[in-house]
Amino acid sequence: MMENVRLTPETDEDDLYSGYNDYNPTYDTKELENDTAFQQAVRTSHGRRPPITAKIPSTAVTRPVATGYGSKTSLASSMGRPMTGAIQDGVTRPLTAVRAAGFTKAAFRGSAFDPLGQSRGPAPPLETKNEDSPEEKIRQLEKKVNELVEESCIANSCGDLKLALEKAKDAGRMERVLVRQREQVTTPENINLDLTYSVLFNLASQYSANDMYAEALNTYQVIVKNKIFSNAGRLKVNMGNIYLKQRNYSKAIKFYRMALDQIPSIHKEMRIKIMRNIGVAFIKTGQYSDAINSFEHIMSMAPNLKAGFNLTLSYFAVGDRDKMKKAFQKLIAVPLEIDDEDKYISPSDDTHTNLVIEAIKNDHLRQMERERKAMAEKYIMTAAKLIAPVIESSFAVGYDWCVEAVKASQYVELASDLEINKAITYLRQKDFNEAVETLKMFEKKDSRVKSAAATNLSSLYYLKNEFAQASSYADLAVNSDRYNPSALTNKGNTVFANGDYEKAAEFYKEALRNDSSCTEALYNIGLTYKKLNRLNEALDCFLKLHAILRNSAQVLYQIANIYELMEDPNQAIEWLMQLISVVPTDSRALSKLGELYDSEGDKSQAFQYYYESYRYFPSNIDVIEWLGAYYIDTQFCEKAIQYFERASLIQPTQVKWQLMVASCFRRSGNYQKALDTYKDIHRKFPENVEYSGQNSSASSKGERLSAKLRALPGTNEPYESSSNKEIDASYVDPLGPQTERPKTAAKKRAEEEDFADEDLGDYLLPE
Repeated sequence: MMENVRLTPETDEDDLYSGYNDYNPTYDTKELENDTAFQQAVRTSHGRRPPITAKIPSTAVTRPVATGYGSKTSLASSMGRPMTGAIQDGVTRPLTAVRAAGFTKAAFRGSAFDPLGQSRGPAPPLETKNEDSPEEKIRQLEKKVNELVEESCIANSCGDLKLALEKAKDAGRMERVLVRQREQVTTPENINLDLTYSVLFNLASQYSANDMYAEALNTYQVIVKNKIFSNAGRLKVNMGNIYLKQRNYSKAIKFYRMALDQIPSIHKEMRIKIMRNIGVAFIKTGQYSDAINSFEHIMSMAPNLKAGFNLTLSYFAVGDRDKMKKAFQKLIAVPLEIDDEDKYISPSDDTHTNLVIEAIKNDHLRQMERERKAMAEKYIMTAAKLIAPVIESSFAVGYDWCVEAVKASQYVELASDLEINKAITYLRQKDFNEAVETLKMFEKKDSRVKSAAATNLSSLYYLKNEFAQASSYADLAVNSDRYNPSALTNKGNTVFANGDYEKAAEFYKEALRNDSSCTEALYNIGLTYKKLNRLNEALDCFLKLHAILRNSAQVLYQIANIYELMEDPNQAIEWLMQLISVVPTDSRALSKLGELYDSEGDKSQAFQYYYESYRYFPSNIDVIEWLGAYYIDTQFCEKAIQYFERASLIQPTQVKWQLMVASCFRRSGNYQKALDTYKDIHRKFPENVEYSGQNSSASSKGERLSAKLRALPGTNEPYESSSNKEIDASYVDPLGPQTERPKTAAKKRAEEEDFADEDLGDYLLPE
């Protein structure tokens, strides 16, 4: 092999790199189309080179390559450079390397295909972290602070505000420890400002949620005054909200304006919300002109329902009729931005389409659309009811204008509701005829409106005790809308008034099937079961109603009354105690408690509740009678006099109260006053013989006693006996025989020794 290799003499240095610019025909691509061998090699496998094997000599040997012209030449490198060791123009190219550096072909011979490198074995184990290093401690502390902030936010979303505040405080304390440790290890520039901002912001939010406004404001001030926090000025909105809750409206407006100045104009939605808050604050302070400017700006830039309603409210406060109309028109022109109801109606029998519609019929988006629509209807109805009585000469004309304006908008269905509200306004003004006429206009309209109008008419006639008319309109309401629970309840009421309790219960049950939250039907069916003496079922109804209406006095009284009918006074007392906690001034509930305690034998508790009932309503004869009898039983007749005197004022034609007053005077020892009272009774009721205390049917004795008492002098005349005839002085006290007082000194006292006749010694005399 080395025979063909010879060293280059020093004289040939100029020719060492000659020939590099010579043209090599091997790389001529212009004549490839005419090269038969090349075209044959492209179409078939003919002409492929055999694979290189170990028998091929080294690269120093020159291998001829055939071209399209049949010539043979040595294989040169790119750019025409000759191969290493090749002989060109009689000069041998020097050998520069026997083997390529860093590459050994023999190393891959016979090796298996392993692209994933699995033959190399498992990866070496990871290096263990040094937990004692300061960097690792700081990293773990940061992780713990983030976890506490997240736990605080989650607790707040779950409604546990106290736990959220505790977690926020823990995060704040731990974050301060983290800052001190980081300052000891690294420079202050490496402090995590985002973590500090999030901890302080969360702490301020939790303070505000727990109504700790002073602490929240201090925390917000720490963030706002620190210049290293970017965009911290926006938090002045939160500070303005806190001042608004504290009713410090001037400061709220100040902070809202400061926040508005720091928010760029590209954040249009946020600026609109801040402007709305400023307008609300102006309304709170009574600065309606400034509020109008804010809301007018909002309605010109981005109209929304709240701003439109507040603008109408501001013009109403100012009293500008024309501007009220324009503001109302702007309100009803606000786009609702919800899908059409037809979207949720299946257009065909396609199973897949029906499943999709069923899935989206009550999803969160659909619920949000319903809430938005309900809010829009509430704002429009409230604004219409507010301005209708003042925008025209009469409220009827004002309602008509609002109805026409609503009919020309996208809220056409609200026009009928406004007309029904017009009828209700007539009712509040006690103009029943106009209300009835207005409601009768709906008899020829669509079923929903007709049912609502007929329901109101049925209620009106029921209150006027015209049950026939009430029943006919209730039937009309039910026929127009069978699923209207109010119509079914009214129909049940008319049947109940006629005494058909079983049929009334059926109507109430049907109303509950259509709307399980219809509390009127549930209450009425409880009364129906009570009438039918099905007390357990009635109790179940009222207990269910109590779960819905926790503080309803009527429901609490009905439950107590049913327990009383079931002869369970302890339960009745317990529910009545709940009742007076809701309505502590209800005299009837207090008297009922006194009655139950009296039946249980607890006179002191009975007296307490009867006395409280008398304090709130001093005209209840039953309570007055019980209190008078209580004082007589306890031997305090003089205290019973005031109650019987009040009873005689309430029922002046009842002689028994005045007789009781006279009897109390007699028992208390004031005989002259008792006599004067008897004379006054005789003068007022000369033909009434009850004052004599005789309940006998003998009229002769009554006439004789009446004649003798007529001869008595008047109350201002001196009493003298001018007759020797016997007077029938028999008397029976209407209060019953006087109770004998207990003898407190029944034991005979020992006779005191008499020292009158004894001589006293000198030692007993005073000095």
